[in-house]
Amino acid sequence: MSADHPLAAVLAALRSIFGTADRLPGVTPGLLVHDAAGWTPAARLAGDLLPVLLARAERRWRAQPHVAASLAWKAYTYWLTLPAVLGFAVARRVPLLTGDAVLVRFDDPRTLVTLGVRADVAVAVLPGDPFAGRPGVEVVAGAGELLAALRRSLLDEHLMPLLDALQVTRIGRRVLLGSLASAMAYGLTRTPEPAGPVLAALGLGGLVEIVPPGVVQRRTCCLAFTLAQPKLCTDCCLPARACQ
Repeated sequence: MSADHPLAAVLAALRSIFGTADRLPGVTPGLLVHDAAGWTPAARLAGDLLPVLLARAERRWRAQPHVAASLAWKAYTYWLTLPAVLGFAVARRVPLLTGDAVLVRFDDPRTLVTLGVRADVAVAVLPGDPFAGRPGVEVVAGAGELLAALRRSLLDEHLMPLLDALQVTRIGRRVLLGSLASAMAYGLTRTPEPAGPVLAALGLGGLVEIVPPGVVQRRTCCLAFTLAQPKLCTDCCLPARACQ
Protein backbone atom coordinates (compact mmCIF):
# COMPACT_ATOMS: atom_id res chain seq x y z
CA MET A 1 0.00 0.00 0.00
CA SER A 2 1.27 3.45 -0.91
CA ALA A 3 2.00 5.88 1.91
CA ASP A 4 -0.37 8.17 0.04
CA HIS A 5 -3.38 6.14 1.21
CA PRO A 6 -5.35 7.08 4.34
CA LEU A 7 -5.06 3.52 5.71
CA ALA A 8 -1.28 3.26 5.37
CA ALA A 9 -0.98 3.93 9.11
CA VAL A 10 -3.36 1.02 9.80
CA LEU A 11 -1.20 -1.36 7.77
CA ALA A 12 1.87 -0.10 9.61
CA ALA A 13 0.15 -0.78 12.94
CA LEU A 14 -0.80 -4.31 11.86
CA ARG A 15 2.79 -5.01 10.86
CA SER A 16 4.02 -3.64 14.18
CA ILE A 17 1.65 -5.89 16.16
CA PHE A 18 1.81 -9.10 14.14
CA GLY A 19 5.05 -8.73 12.22
CA THR A 20 3.12 -8.80 8.93
CA ALA A 21 -0.01 -7.52 7.19
CA ASP A 22 0.30 -10.08 4.41
CA ARG A 23 -0.13 -13.38 6.26
CA LEU A 24 -2.90 -12.77 8.75
CA PRO A 25 -5.34 -15.70 9.07
CA GLY A 26 -8.61 -14.96 7.32
CA VAL A 27 -7.46 -11.57 6.00
CA THR A 28 -6.50 -10.94 2.38
CA PRO A 29 -2.82 -9.96 1.98
CA GLY A 30 -2.42 -6.24 2.54
CA LEU A 31 -6.06 -5.94 3.72
CA LEU A 32 -7.27 -4.02 0.65
CA VAL A 33 -9.12 -5.55 -2.30
CA HIS A 34 -8.35 -3.81 -5.60
CA ASP A 35 -10.21 -6.28 -7.84
CA ALA A 36 -13.57 -7.44 -6.45
CA ALA A 37 -13.90 -10.40 -8.83
CA GLY A 38 -14.61 -13.52 -6.76
CA TRP A 39 -15.54 -11.48 -3.70
CA THR A 40 -18.98 -10.72 -2.29
CA PRO A 41 -20.19 -7.96 0.07
CA ALA A 42 -20.07 -8.98 3.72
CA ALA A 43 -23.66 -7.73 4.09
CA ARG A 44 -24.72 -11.06 2.59
CA LEU A 45 -23.46 -12.87 5.70
CA ALA A 46 -26.64 -11.68 7.40
CA GLY A 47 -28.69 -12.99 4.47
CA ASP A 48 -28.19 -15.73 1.92
CA LEU A 49 -24.61 -16.52 3.01
CA LEU A 50 -25.52 -17.13 6.65
CA PRO A 51 -26.16 -20.87 6.12
CA VAL A 52 -22.75 -21.15 4.42
CA LEU A 53 -21.01 -19.41 7.32
CA LEU A 54 -22.78 -21.52 9.95
CA ALA A 55 -22.21 -24.81 8.11
CA ARG A 56 -18.50 -24.08 7.79
CA ALA A 57 -18.33 -23.15 11.47
CA GLU A 58 -20.11 -26.34 12.56
CA ARG A 59 -17.68 -28.46 10.54
CA ARG A 60 -14.63 -26.48 11.64
CA TRP A 61 -15.33 -26.76 15.36
CA ARG A 62 -17.61 -29.83 15.34
CA ALA A 63 -19.94 -27.75 17.46
CA GLN A 64 -23.64 -27.37 18.13
CA PRO A 65 -25.27 -24.63 16.03
CA HIS A 66 -25.32 -21.96 18.75
CA VAL A 67 -21.71 -22.66 19.73
CA ALA A 68 -20.62 -22.62 16.08
CA ALA A 69 -22.39 -19.25 15.69
CA SER A 70 -20.57 -17.86 18.73
CA LEU A 71 -17.15 -19.01 17.51
CA ALA A 72 -17.77 -17.84 13.94
CA TRP A 73 -18.76 -14.39 15.24
CA LYS A 74 -15.71 -14.28 17.50
CA ALA A 75 -13.31 -15.17 14.69
CA TYR A 76 -14.90 -12.79 12.20
CA THR A 77 -15.21 -9.78 14.47
CA TYR A 78 -11.64 -10.03 15.75
CA TRP A 79 -10.04 -9.43 12.34
CA LEU A 80 -12.83 -7.19 11.06
CA THR A 81 -12.68 -4.66 13.90
CA LEU A 82 -8.90 -4.29 14.00
CA PRO A 83 -8.59 -1.84 11.07
CA ALA A 84 -11.27 0.40 12.55
CA VAL A 85 -10.00 0.52 16.13
CA LEU A 86 -6.36 0.76 15.08
CA GLY A 87 -7.22 3.52 12.62
CA PHE A 88 -8.91 5.48 15.37
CA ALA A 89 -6.20 4.83 17.95
CA VAL A 90 -3.03 5.39 15.93
CA ALA A 91 -4.08 7.92 13.29
CA ARG A 92 -7.57 9.25 14.11
CA ARG A 93 -8.68 7.81 10.76
CA VAL A 94 -11.63 5.42 10.74
CA PRO A 95 -12.37 3.26 7.69
CA LEU A 96 -16.14 3.03 7.37
CA LEU A 97 -16.47 -0.75 7.37
CA THR A 98 -20.08 -1.15 6.34
CA GLY A 99 -21.38 -4.46 5.07
CA ASP A 100 -20.83 -3.26 1.51
CA ALA A 101 -17.33 -1.84 2.08
CA VAL A 102 -16.07 -5.19 3.43
CA LEU A 103 -15.79 -8.16 1.08
CA VAL A 104 -15.68 -11.88 1.89
CA ARG A 105 -14.95 -15.17 0.18
CA PHE A 106 -15.02 -18.84 1.20
CA ASP A 107 -12.47 -20.41 -1.13
CA ASP A 108 -9.68 -20.97 1.42
CA PRO A 109 -10.24 -24.25 3.33
CA ARG A 110 -7.71 -23.18 5.98
CA THR A 111 -9.94 -20.40 7.30
CA LEU A 112 -13.59 -19.95 8.18
CA VAL A 113 -13.92 -16.93 5.90
CA THR A 114 -11.48 -14.54 4.24
CA LEU A 115 -12.23 -10.83 4.47
CA GLY A 116 -10.87 -7.77 2.73
CA VAL A 117 -11.69 -4.07 2.51
CA ARG A 118 -12.49 -2.30 -0.73
CA ALA A 119 -9.49 -0.19 -1.76
CA ASP A 120 -11.80 2.81 -2.20
CA VAL A 121 -13.39 2.44 1.25
CA ALA A 122 -14.60 5.73 2.69
CA VAL A 123 -12.54 6.99 5.64
CA ALA A 124 -13.58 9.44 8.36
CA VAL A 125 -10.89 11.91 9.50
CA LEU A 126 -10.52 15.06 11.57
CA PRO A 127 -10.43 18.55 9.99
CA GLY A 128 -6.66 18.93 10.22
CA ASP A 129 -5.89 15.58 8.62
CA PRO A 130 -3.74 15.76 5.45
CA PHE A 131 -6.34 13.63 3.64
CA ALA A 132 -9.24 15.96 4.49
CA GLY A 133 -10.91 17.16 1.31
CA ARG A 134 -9.88 14.20 -0.82
CA PRO A 135 -12.49 12.07 -2.59
CA GLY A 136 -13.96 9.39 -0.35
CA VAL A 137 -12.79 11.10 2.83
CA GLU A 138 -15.43 12.23 5.33
CA VAL A 139 -14.40 15.04 7.67
CA VAL A 140 -15.92 15.03 11.17
CA ALA A 141 -15.58 17.57 13.95
CA GLY A 142 -13.77 15.62 16.67
CA ALA A 143 -12.85 12.29 18.26
CA GLY A 144 -16.39 11.77 19.52
CA GLU A 145 -17.75 12.14 16.01
CA LEU A 146 -15.09 9.71 14.75
CA LEU A 147 -16.32 7.11 17.21
CA ALA A 148 -19.91 7.84 16.19
CA ALA A 149 -18.92 7.20 12.55
CA LEU A 150 -17.22 3.96 13.61
CA ARG A 151 -20.30 2.83 15.52
CA ARG A 152 -22.66 3.72 12.70
CA SER A 153 -20.68 2.04 9.93
CA LEU A 154 -19.17 -1.00 11.64
CA LEU A 155 -21.83 -1.83 14.21
CA ASP A 156 -25.16 -0.44 13.01
CA GLU A 157 -24.62 -1.04 9.28
CA HIS A 158 -22.60 -4.27 9.42
CA LEU A 159 -22.37 -6.28 12.61
CA MET A 160 -25.77 -5.70 14.22
CA PRO A 161 -27.65 -7.15 11.21
CA LEU A 162 -25.37 -10.20 11.40
CA LEU A 163 -25.88 -10.48 15.16
CA ASP A 164 -29.65 -10.37 14.61
CA ALA A 165 -29.42 -13.04 11.90
CA LEU A 166 -27.43 -15.34 14.19
CA GLN A 167 -30.38 -15.43 16.58
CA VAL A 168 -31.70 -18.27 14.41
CA THR A 169 -29.31 -20.46 16.43
CA ARG A 170 -30.67 -19.09 19.74
CA ILE A 171 -27.28 -17.76 20.75
CA GLY A 172 -27.43 -15.10 23.44
CA ARG A 173 -26.89 -11.52 22.32
CA ARG A 174 -24.75 -10.75 25.37
CA VAL A 175 -22.43 -13.63 24.47
CA LEU A 176 -21.87 -12.12 21.03
CA LEU A 177 -21.51 -8.56 22.28
CA GLY A 178 -18.96 -9.76 24.84
CA SER A 179 -16.84 -11.27 22.07
CA LEU A 180 -17.11 -8.05 20.08
CA ALA A 181 -16.02 -5.98 23.09
CA SER A 182 -13.12 -8.36 23.69
CA ALA A 183 -12.01 -8.14 20.04
CA MET A 184 -11.97 -4.36 20.13
CA ALA A 185 -10.27 -4.26 23.51
CA TYR A 186 -7.44 -6.49 22.29
CA GLY A 187 -6.77 -4.12 19.43
CA LEU A 188 -6.83 -1.08 21.66
CA THR A 189 -4.54 -2.55 24.33
CA ARG A 190 -1.86 -2.73 21.65
CA THR A 191 -1.98 1.06 21.35
CA PRO A 192 -1.74 3.96 23.85
CA GLU A 193 -5.51 4.51 23.49
CA PRO A 194 -7.53 3.66 26.65
CA ALA A 195 -10.01 0.93 25.79
CA GLY A 196 -12.70 1.79 28.33
CA PRO A 197 -13.91 5.12 26.91
CA VAL A 198 -13.89 3.76 23.35
CA LEU A 199 -15.96 0.71 24.29
CA ALA A 200 -18.37 2.90 26.27
CA ALA A 201 -18.84 5.19 23.26
CA LEU A 202 -19.65 2.14 21.13
CA GLY A 203 -22.24 0.84 23.59
CA LEU A 204 -19.99 -2.03 24.72
CA GLY A 205 -18.97 -0.81 28.14
CA GLY A 206 -18.94 -3.27 31.04
CA LEU A 207 -18.45 -6.39 28.91
CA VAL A 208 -14.70 -6.64 29.52
CA GLU A 209 -12.29 -5.46 32.17
CA ILE A 210 -8.81 -4.18 31.37
CA VAL A 211 -6.46 -5.39 34.08
CA PRO A 212 -3.12 -3.55 34.26
CA PRO A 213 -0.85 -3.76 32.36
CA GLY A 214 -3.36 -4.04 29.53
CA VAL A 215 -4.73 -7.56 30.04
CA VAL A 216 -8.26 -8.12 28.72
CA GLN A 217 -10.59 -10.06 31.03
CA ARG A 218 -13.97 -11.04 29.58
CA ARG A 219 -17.21 -10.96 31.52
CA THR A 220 -18.93 -13.30 29.08
CA CYS A 221 -17.99 -16.69 27.61
CA CYS A 222 -17.68 -17.61 23.92
CA LEU A 223 -18.73 -21.21 24.79
CA ALA A 224 -15.52 -22.82 23.55
CA PHE A 225 -15.50 -24.84 26.79
CA THR A 226 -18.46 -26.87 25.43
CA LEU A 227 -16.50 -28.30 22.49
CA ALA A 228 -15.65 -32.00 22.28
CA GLN A 229 -12.13 -30.93 23.24
CA PRO A 230 -12.98 -28.14 25.72
CA LYS A 231 -11.00 -24.93 25.50
CA LEU A 232 -10.69 -22.03 27.91
CA CYS A 233 -9.52 -18.84 26.24
CA THR A 234 -6.82 -16.84 27.98
CA ASP A 235 -9.35 -14.11 28.79
CA CYS A 236 -12.15 -16.48 29.81
CA CYS A 237 -14.43 -15.53 32.67
CA LEU A 238 -14.82 -19.18 33.69
CA PRO A 239 -12.55 -20.91 36.24
CA ALA A 240 -10.10 -23.49 34.92
CA ARG A 241 -12.14 -26.32 36.48
CA ALA A 242 -14.90 -25.69 33.90
CA CYS A 243 -12.91 -27.82 31.42
CA GLN A 244 -12.16 -30.59 33.90
